[in-house]
Amino acid sequence: MSKKNLFRIAVIDGQGGGIGAQIVEKLAMALPSTKVEIIALGTNALAASRMYKAGANELASGESAIVYNAQRADLLVGTVGMIMPFGFGGEMTTVAAEAVALAPVPKYVLHLNRSGVEIIGGASEPLPHLVDMLVQRVRDLLDL
Repeated sequence: MSKKNLFRIAVIDGQGGGIGAQIVEKLAMALPSTKVEIIALGTNALAASRMYKAGANELASGESAIVYNAQRADLLVGTVGMIMPFGFGGEMTTVAAEAVALAPVPKYVLHLNRSGVEIIGGASEPLPHLVDMLVQRVRDLLDL
């Protein structure tokens, strides 16, 4: 765990930040704030702001912020677009996607077939179900 012994979860999203906001909201409700810090990382300020309003503790936006914070987090969370150059409708830069993919921490990736990538064997579930599964995986990781 990082400074202050808080487990740092970085939620990465782009465009309007709606999916990231749903993830942040459910994580913030399900996890104790005494153990977890949620960082909203947006490819743009709107996405970061929307996630922050959903309950993140910090926010940052843009390529440099994603590159910097991918190395500071204990867990990276988002959709498949966070590890793909040009993900999030073209907003995820190659540099940012590479930083996320190469970060030496676990990555919990939701598959939404919006990026033209189909994961064979992955369950096709609605977003709320995927977010619930993600929250449970984080709780299991933290032994809560």
